Amino acid sequence: MIYGYARVSTKGQAKNGNSLEEQKEVILSRYPTAKIVSEASSGAKYRTVFSELVQQLQRGDVLVVTKLDRFCRTTKEGLQYIDELMAKGVSIHILNMGLIEDTAMGRLIVTNLLAFAEFERAMIVERTQSGKEIAKQNPNYREGRKPKKYNVKKFAELYEKVCDGYKTVAEAANELGISRAKWYRITNDI
Repeated sequence: MIYGYARVSTKGQAKNGNSLEEQKEVILSRYPTAKIVSEASSGAKYRTVFSELVQQLQRGDVLVVTKLDRFCRTTKEGLQYIDELMAKGVSIHILNMGLIEDTAMGRLIVTNLLAFAEFERAMIVERTQSGKEIAKQNPNYREGRKPKKYNVKKFAELYEKVCDGYKTVAEAANELGISRAKWYRITNDI
């Protein structure tokens, strides 16, 4: 049996050609009879669906993944899965690389590609952290989401109504379009 595995870990991946729909479409264009298994999970976290699929695969099955980074997160993890699957007699086809061969040369190529993929992820994290550190040097830098704006005049009116017991904090915050927590932060600053 042919199984396709698709995974997304971030919302941004949908914009980069890694959406679940795009992965499924690519797999089915090459293997129209493939049974597609998918999950939305960070590669850094335990991937329940993938682990169950690996346990289910049997001799003669084919596991199809669009890209190496959809298959595994680290070199060690990738090699462990490859060893486990090949020992079971399962073929692994990474569509942008080809069929992984159970030969010395095949293992060398896969090990190097896994190492480069892991290195690339580490460099992305490093650049992101470096960019944050540089941004933090700016006195106007604020980490996290941009604060929601609210109408100060409308807040004052609603604050009066809350104090007089005509409205609850939840009602007033909802009317302003802010959370109750934000309401309390604003009132603590008054």
